[in-house]
Amino acid sequence: MRPDRVTVARGLLAVALALVVLKGVLPDWVMRLPEGMVLPFADWINAGFAFLRDDLGLMAFTRAFADVVEFLLDVTANLLYGKSRWPDLGPIPWVVIAGTMAVIGHALGGWRLAALSGGTFVWIAVMGQWKWAMETLSVIVVAAPLSVALGLLAGIAAWRWRGVERVLNPLLNIAQSMPHFAYMIPVVVFIGVGPKAGAIVTIIFSVPPMIRMTMLGLRGVSPEIIESGKMCGTTRWQLMTRVRLPAARTELLIGVNQVIMQSLAMVVLASFIGMPGLGQKLLQLLQALKIGLSVEIGITIVLLAVVLDRLTKAWAHRQPVHHAAGASFALRHRMALVWLGIVVAGVILAQLSPYFVEVERKQALSLAGPVDAVVDVVITGVGPVTDWLRWFLITWVLIPLRDGFLALPVLAVLIFLAGVGWRVGGQRSALVCLAFFLPIALSGWWDRAMITVYMVAVSVALALAVGLPLGLYGAAKPARAGRVLLVCDTLQTFPSFIYLIPVIMLFGVNDVAVVAAVMVFATVPIVRYTIEGLRGVPSEVVEAAEMSGANRRQVMWRVKLPLAVPTLLVGANQSVMFALFMVIIAAFIGTQDLGQEMQRALSTTDVGKGLTLGFAVAFIGLMVDHLLLTWSRERGAALRTGV
Repeated sequence: MRPDRVTVARGLLAVALALVVLKGVLPDWVMRLPEGMVLPFADWINAGFAFLRDDLGLMAFTRAFADVVEFLLDVTANLLYGKSRWPDLGPIPWVVIAGTMAVIGHALGGWRLAALSGGTFVWIAVMGQWKWAMETLSVIVVAAPLSVALGLLAGIAAWRWRGVERVLNPLLNIAQSMPHFAYMIPVVVFIGVGPKAGAIVTIIFSVPPMIRMTMLGLRGVSPEIIESGKMCGTTRWQLMTRVRLPAARTELLIGVNQVIMQSLAMVVLASFIGMPGLGQKLLQLLQALKIGLSVEIGITIVLLAVVLDRLTKAWAHRQPVHHAAGASFALRHRMALVWLGIVVAGVILAQLSPYFVEVERKQALSLAGPVDAVVDVVITGVGPVTDWLRWFLITWVLIPLRDGFLALPVLAVLIFLAGVGWRVGGQRSALVCLAFFLPIALSGWWDRAMITVYMVAVSVALALAVGLPLGLYGAAKPARAGRVLLVCDTLQTFPSFIYLIPVIMLFGVNDVAVVAAVMVFATVPIVRYTIEGLRGVPSEVVEAAEMSGANRRQVMWRVKLPLAVPTLLVGANQSVMFALFMVIIAAFIGTQDLGQEMQRALSTTDVGKGLTLGFAVAFIGLMVDHLLLTWSRERGAALRTGV
């Protein structure tokens, strides 16, 4: 590190510290920007949206697109849960859909995946949740293909034309940092509420990962494959559709996986704008504190997420099967014939009994009673501990920390961030930090933003305290690492709403519950990247250290961990991003941060306020992302050069 960078950074940090110490004698404008400096970002955004909607006629275009989406939703709603719409063929019996999913699972991943896929839909049916689940899936079935198509086209355009990529990259960075609620407010203004609004906000939210993976996949196609295609006389269209895209198949299908998972996450949260289905039911049950029924819905959402994740990942890694020449029709289409037999059997069963069409609530099984009984026993047993812990954390930790963050002068925070940026990446990083945080100060939402920062900081600190030891434990043995990473994979498929159920059960509705939910959610990437970072240390380096007489502890702390720091920093970055998303969602159970104000903006359809708050959250995430990734790159370069 150059001495001048360190000197300037120390000077800035010293000034920030002096401002904090002397805040009692400093003028008010050092503490908070005066009203005259607060810029009306919300009014400007509202004026821009009014211009787009009224003067440019964007409303007509959005309504036309919404009508197309609504027609598709009507078709899937008729087929999946019998809504009275064209083509008037539904509902498809649940036994047929469960059998179809089992066949798909077997075709992609064998009997275990078949049992998981088919068993999940049997669970949904016999638990009496079929209509709610089909309401959710009817939106995913429409939104995911449209997201994939739009993402594929945009990704191809960005890959082919550098100007398009330069425009898209910052937009994608902001889009992937914006909280879920920020997407909903403009959609409500232009589209309204209900299933079509839920579908459109899902499409918008899930497009970015497909664009990224399309660009990555097309850039990864080897030149030899392209040259072979050209030598065969292909046109540009044929080269794209029959050479480049098939060669990028794995990356594209991983993009499809990400689209589907993002779609499920957003469809669950779209219950806030009138989207029916599992999310709406879970929201109602959580508001009523019906834990047993909430757990039932939560299990269904988790199972759906796991099944969709496993199926799409199996599809991504499955290679095409080529039958021998002269193979019989039955051999070449064996799975299709099995599926046809299952469909016929399912239709016959549905004709014999309406139970096999849809299980009514009075016929359904339920875990609510036993779960509520267990919860009562658990709460009775741990109640004194959780009550004391809640009182201690709120009284002696969280409130003092929150008040400490709120007491920081605006100018001190800005100078501190500039100092940190200068220390990490020089003048450019210092200016980037100011460019991200100064608009938050000018927006008038400083206090709410600082509460958000405080909750994220506390949650990520706790996540690091829990996740690093777990990562070290998992990385100790290859078999153990595989098991821990499998748990991480499973937890990352859970929609974020699910993490609220256990914390509400244990702590009620307060800041402790929010911090606990955010901590658990943010721990997963830390564990994953700790294991990956330690496993990525070259074996020859470890062997050299051991031959030099280093014991296991010294190898870990003086060799593996220093070399894994760049990967650990990426994990910390992901943890912060996860925490920001979860803090905003957790506003549902009571916070005073940007998320709570964003929910108020959603209820009043205030686009300007909602997007101003959304950009504030995105800027916090992007600033941390810039600092940690810059530090990671510099640390990696230093390790490679031996500095």
